[in-house]
Amino acid sequence: MSVRATAPGELTPASSALAAVEGGEVQIAGSAWRQASYVFLENRLAVAGLAYVVLMVLFCFVGPFIYRTNQINTDIANLTAVPSPAHLLGTDIVGKDVLGELMVGGQTSLEIGLTAALLATTFGVLWGAIAGFAGGWLDQVMMRIVDSLLAIPTLFLLLVLAAMFTPSLPMLIIIVALVAWLVPARLIRGETLSLRTREYVDAVRVMGGSNVRIVLRHIIPNTIGTIMVNATFQVADAILLIATLSYLGLGVPPPSTNWGDMLSDGVSYTYAGYWWLIFPAGIAIVTTVVAFNLIGDAMRDAFEVRLQKR
Repeated sequence: MSVRATAPGELTPASSALAAVEGGEVQIAGSAWRQASYVFLENRLAVAGLAYVVLMVLFCFVGPFIYRTNQINTDIANLTAVPSPAHLLGTDIVGKDVLGELMVGGQTSLEIGLTAALLATTFGVLWGAIAGFAGGWLDQVMMRIVDSLLAIPTLFLLLVLAAMFTPSLPMLIIIVALVAWLVPARLIRGETLSLRTREYVDAVRVMGGSNVRIVLRHIIPNTIGTIMVNATFQVADAILLIATLSYLGLGVPPPSTNWGDMLSDGVSYTYAGYWWLIFPAGIAIVTTVVAFNLIGDAMRDAFEVRLQKR
């Protein structure tokens, strides 16, 4: 008969089927995921943030099919036109509809933010898990690399990388991911140092499980809470980083645009009262980043054992 080691808190088929009878009522044991979802849903700000992110995704990716605008050609006859029924948020310095540009620019910002966060989190998790599980000289070498890169100011490193390579959507994703993977690597390495001494890891090793299996099937899954929380913050940070690069003129080349490019172009014309050139993009950046941060805060509480409902 084969025996499978279970992690602490993991429900076996038998235990999940059992119910404790107290006071004549049957109490069904909830899973950790269900408890986490309850804690998350109790946070109204987080639910509002999640709803806002969903609406923003629909606004950016579905909106252009409903509110059709020309974001390729310029319209000299409508330069910096004030908001009107024809152009709900006015036009920019080359005559493009600002509302349509906000949708298209949001696509680029969200694509870079989500993809860069995914790449950074994946690489950082693997790096940290390997370093923490291996220990010894390999751990020292890998973490000194992380510490050395963390010592370099993020903005300076971004500017150097952006200046070295030709800006494009895939290249900007890689550049942002290259500076974002360091934090998850440190976090997961710390978690792994604690998890590698657990009894279930020893049990898997006794049953002949390889180190690769232990890391991928037992160590990393047990850090899922930390991974998800950090990934949420990574998206917000990536959106801010790409906005910063674009503001400094190192964003995606035209005709592509993003919220940072819109903000950079609009700043030069705010003195003339063209508020619609800067406020829409600025508000979109701030509210989206705040929404992701609210989601991250709630997820951190949801996965914190001490705050979970029992």
